[in-house]
Amino acid sequence: MTAPREIFTGEEIPLPSPILNRIPEKINHIHLMGICGTGMASLAGILQNIGYHVTGSDQDVYPPMSHLLESLNIKVMKGYGSDNLNPSPDLVVVGNVITRANPEAMAMVAKNLPYVSFPQAIRNFALKGKKSVVISGTHGKTTTSSLAAWMLNCAGMDPGFMIGGIPANFQVNFRLGTGTFFVIEGDEYDTAFFDKGPKFLHYDPWGCIITSIEYDHADIYRDIDHVCDSFAKLISLIPGDGFLIANFDYARLKKEAVLALCPVHTYGLNGHSTWGADGIVTENGITSLRILRNGRIFTDLSTHIYGLHNISNLISVVALSQCLDVPVRAVKEAAMEFKGVKRRQELIGEAKGVTVLDDFAHHPTAVKETVAAVRGRYPLRRIIAVFEPRSNSSRRNVFQEQYSRSFSGADLVMIPRPSLLEKIPPADRFSSERLVEDLRKKGLSAYYFENTNGLLKTLTGEARSGDVVLFMSNGAFDHLPKRFFEIMAVSN
Repeated sequence: MTAPREIFTGEEIPLPSPILNRIPEKINHIHLMGICGTGMASLAGILQNIGYHVTGSDQDVYPPMSHLLESLNIKVMKGYGSDNLNPSPDLVVVGNVITRANPEAMAMVAKNLPYVSFPQAIRNFALKGKKSVVISGTHGKTTTSSLAAWMLNCAGMDPGFMIGGIPANFQVNFRLGTGTFFVIEGDEYDTAFFDKGPKFLHYDPWGCIITSIEYDHADIYRDIDHVCDSFAKLISLIPGDGFLIANFDYARLKKEAVLALCPVHTYGLNGHSTWGADGIVTENGITSLRILRNGRIFTDLSTHIYGLHNISNLISVVALSQCLDVPVRAVKEAAMEFKGVKRRQELIGEAKGVTVLDDFAHHPTAVKETVAAVRGRYPLRRIIAVFEPRSNSSRRNVFQEQYSRSFSGADLVMIPRPSLLEKIPPADRFSSERLVEDLRKKGLSAYYFENTNGLLKTLTGEARSGDVVLFMSNGAFDHLPKRFFEIMAVSN
């Protein structure tokens, strides 16, 4: 497998091999650099539950992870620097947002402190003695992981879990659990500045769900073949007595699944997989459907989630239930009682007849599926899609054309200039202005804004009773969903 290329700026720091990957026998204080990432915050909670004194540092501190860390009384230093390592911790966990030139990383090396990556810490502190169920794929990892953990909880199996979002049923995204299984969201993004391989290769998968494979993370991967290299390696790690649950709606995943040494269970909505669904109807906020196994009805389900992408996620969890001997009654209970995940089609509230939703969608396929899901849920209402191109890939023009096909279910689209665009080479930069022009050529009402303040002002004046405003970003988006809702709530 070809390792993803490393991208960083600044001085390269030599890494003293005796320190790298060594976890001291006696540990009291563990410090996490980049602690406000979804995974790092959940790791902080797990380490604290084990009994360690945990501190952390981060440049960007925003909800929901900032609220989670506050509730755990974990001290978070804002910004990076050598002072954050005084007194010296016994171990440093380095998040993948940290570059070699980070002043705190430089101080860590200068002080000769032991350090590991986030996935290495997970493997050593959370997964020991557990059967790891890795939920991976380009899309749907967080919702699928949350559903899987909730299903095992409903079955009384007390799973451990670590999820890249906060499931509403648990109100936390981590738990050690006393049961056999540990559900972990497995990301194909790189591990750390000293380990450019994907994070999910550290998780010792006994079982695995792969929801999809598409090109993403353009700052790390060259092309779709490069992405598939990583997933092929993940599949090869699953032992013969484990299992792979693969979405065969994706041709590349179907191709890679033949590498598995374990049983492969297929699912999808195209009618060509072992597990599928039909009779999908959403009415009055409830989606009803039939789960099919080899074309025959396995069970009927009702759930509050909506959209074909979420139904696909649900099918994979039903397949998982059969691999883990979960009773059907627990599957039905989990589906009906699942409350979703924060920032995944999350209802912020309704004010002056305007419904406000917040979603994490950023890849063009995820944006398209989310807009389609909201259109299906609110078929007679005006949909205003507000999208921030913020991820490392969406700020690049690799998806410029594809985004122009992602908003067809919306009535009005608003897009700001991407932040930190200056960090992208000029020839590679995404253009919000061009996207707006392309959407207008397709007959959509679309507007470009230089900044979020201008967008908020226009949106506030434009929104009217009956509208559904869908915010989509993989970041805080300047807290626009909450700010807009609060303005609407107090306006006359």
